Amino acid sequence: MNGLISDAWAQAASPGAAPGGQFQFILMMAAFIALFYFMLIRPQQKRSREHQALLSKLAAGDEVVTSGGMLGKIAEVGDTFVTLEVADGVRVKVQKAQITQLMPKGTLKSA
Repeated sequence: MNGLISDAWAQAASPGAAPGGQFQFILMMAAFIALFYFMLIRPQQKRSREHQALLSKLAAGDEVVTSGGMLGKIAEVGDTFVTLEVADGVRVKVQKAQITQLMPKGTLKSA
């Protein structure tokens, strides 16, 4: 049965091909890591820093929007929770991290 299938012989590698191939591989991996850093990791870190800065400067009287889309005026600011006044006499307590945007003064009256 072996007579029907010819034997496969490996071709000898050229002496200078292996080191250049490894260098190109390392260079390509470094390029991919740099691409991932500048396209994914760095912008996410920037957004995270901006959100932390927003949360740290919250004060009573600011008008904000939560991640659920609720618009309200801050009545009280705690360490982890914020009390929003969404209508006259209606107060809702939400997590501080769920506040996504600080609105200009007067937005609540015009909405």
